Amino acid sequence: MTAETVPQTRSSLVRDLRNLGVRPGSTLLVHASLRSLGWVCGGAPTVVRALLDVLGDDGTLVVPAFTRENRDPSRWSHLRVPEAWWPAIRAELPAFDPAVTPCRELGLIAETVRTWPGAFRSGHPQTSFAAVGPRARELTVRHPITSELGPESPLAAVEAAGGDTLLLGVGYDRCTAFHLAEYRLPGLGRRPNRCVVATPEGRRWTTYQAAALDDRDFAELGKALESISANVVRIGNVGAGTARLLPVTSAVTFATTWLPRHRQASEQRVSPD
Repeated sequence: MTAETVPQTRSSLVRDLRNLGVRPGSTLLVHASLRSLGWVCGGAPTVVRALLDVLGDDGTLVVPAFTRENRDPSRWSHLRVPEAWWPAIRAELPAFDPAVTPCRELGLIAETVRTWPGAFRSGHPQTSFAAVGPRARELTVRHPITSELGPESPLAAVEAAGGDTLLLGVGYDRCTAFHLAEYRLPGLGRRPNRCVVATPEGRRWTTYQAAALDDRDFAELGKALESISANVVRIGNVGAGTARLLPVTSAVTFATTWLPRHRQASEQRVSPD
């Protein structure tokens, strides 16, 4: 029987995660697709329990808890609504609340971690992170609005903690560690961005300068990382899905060198004669 034809359980997922190399006591940033794992007995909570089992009492589980809908409806790419609705949305879109605002678009596993007993969540209104474990508060306490995935974000805190990232049934296009590398490139552009925040006077729209990030070449970047640094990325099956485990520092270091060379070469190829 294959993994697609048997039920996945807490114990089977624990076995697979350990075989992959998830370290007890480590800080683990997870990007995950529940569907990729096959049929899981108990669903997303079972996956979270398995991850926490492997990490142990000293490990910390981190997930992105982004809220892409907290922006002007004219910029919604994931959800199309009639333009006639935009004024009402702008008038009443709820302000970001770390305790309440869901992150369901990141998947059921991320949403389950966000609502897990004892979870902490960073305060960024668009690119927050949630964490469970002894270092959860430390990793999420600082997240200024202008450092979405940058040097003052939980993502950088995971790197500083020597953490790993686990791509659980998803590709490198979901690897946020590569975005941290973008912040270290010279000439990173900025663009205005808007979101709704809570203030003592009530909800209000705020505008800030966001980093001009670009994940369109992340899949190619990930393939290059695997081909050049074969020992950095551990690849294996977790449930019915393919998982990749790699140190955040290694991902960022490689991307910091690869991205400017690749993007400069791409610009030269498309430049007119």
